[in-house]
Amino acid sequence: MIFSVYTLGCKLNQLETEAITDSFCREGFSFVSNPAEIKNEPFIMVINTCTVTSMAEQKARRVIRKLLREHPQACLLVTGCYAQLEEAALSALEDNSETESGLSRRLFIIPGEKKDRLLDLGGFLAEAFVSEEADTLPELVSSWLASPVSLAGVSGEDGMFRFRPEKFASHSRGFLKIQDGCDFSCAYCRVPLARGKSISIEPQEALSRLQALEEKGMAEAVLTGVNICQYHSSETPSFGLPGLITFLLDNTSTIALRLSSIEPMADGDGFFEALAHRRVRSHFHLSVQSGSDSVLANMGRLYRAEGIVRMVEKLRAIKDDPFIACDIITGFPGETEEDFLKTADLCRFLDFAWIHAFPYSRRPGTRAAAIKQGRVSEKTARERLNVLLEIAKTGKSEYLSRWQGRITEAVAESPGSEPAQPGKKDNFSPIFPALTDNYIKVGISSDCFCMSIKPGTAFTCRIGKAAPEYGFDAWAEPVK
Repeated sequence: MIFSVYTLGCKLNQLETEAITDSFCREGFSFVSNPAEIKNEPFIMVINTCTVTSMAEQKARRVIRKLLREHPQACLLVTGCYAQLEEAALSALEDNSETESGLSRRLFIIPGEKKDRLLDLGGFLAEAFVSEEADTLPELVSSWLASPVSLAGVSGEDGMFRFRPEKFASHSRGFLKIQDGCDFSCAYCRVPLARGKSISIEPQEALSRLQALEEKGMAEAVLTGVNICQYHSSETPSFGLPGLITFLLDNTSTIALRLSSIEPMADGDGFFEALAHRRVRSHFHLSVQSGSDSVLANMGRLYRAEGIVRMVEKLRAIKDDPFIACDIITGFPGETEEDFLKTADLCRFLDFAWIHAFPYSRRPGTRAAAIKQGRVSEKTARERLNVLLEIAKTGKSEYLSRWQGRITEAVAESPGSEPAQPGKKDNFSPIFPALTDNYIKVGISSDCFCMSIKPGTAFTCRIGKAAPEYGFDAWAEPVK
């Protein structure tokens, strides 16, 4: 009974994959993170897809084809936003000649709105294995999909918030889903089509889940959702994201909160006061998308460049040199060279610690997909992307330089494969990864690492020199 996963997309997808993984592990399945390690054995493989860009969809198709080709005994269950919108296209990836020749179908599509049903599959299969039924794994999955057990899955809001892992297989920090869906209708975005309108978990339930993570000894939890700035309690209408953050912090004692992506227009009563709390991590990722007011208007964004500047200034006023990153789309229809220069100048002016830039991707079903005039060539979009990547590298380098020698808190992560040490083959000591309060990925040599610190727990460290050749942002040294 072997289980593996592959996740594309946002932190929300990562959390939901963790919950699915945990559900299988609790039923006795062995989790293998890399399917290449599985040799000639039947296993379940869940691919959690993303539809934000065409590149994410292309990657999903490539992964599915590769798994079908290299693992003939694997049973693939594809879910997520791409599966929600393109079920037929994904189903067609399996070679019909195989199923027509009498072999069981091995590729199953679970729409994103039914993703929570996967939380019940492990139990169904475990019970079938115990009863020693003769069906093959694909036949059992087919039977499950057609059974009342599958069809009786929790629907609506309750189903969307069932993802609550007791243990995390691939992350040392906890994740807490507080929101799903989005009420915005940005011209380029397909996610609301896949995830629907914004819904939120109630404050008391969010607190219960956070307290459970704290009791397990986790030092940090990431508040995640499609658009967490749209958090809204139906029981207490005035209770938005600032109120939730304050409520969670007032009723816990040690666990820190890190926010996933937030909107530049986020403001309102108590917003920055809530973020100023010492247990809110000094790391903010803004969904900026452009520095040109005309492009922002065409995108359907509800803020302008002035609002972005004001947001960054306020964040820097409440935290000591926080790590501020942003998303930028290049080549949106109608983006002129002047528009792009405004974006580049804004990024330089605000001195972002990192820029997640990507070229515009025409998404079916969105308003922007119908725009015919002013389309930007892929070549031009890529050239603009490269400019932003250079600005991002400079911003990251300068940020790390400012923090060299400074002391901050970090959370230990699980060691991965040992990075190659340039120029040395012998006497190599392992390097342990950690993530600082302000989102600097540090490496700590085992020579100075306190072995009592377990993944997921916090410790104090001094940030050292940059270490990109080792796969980290910088070295760090624990401070007692």
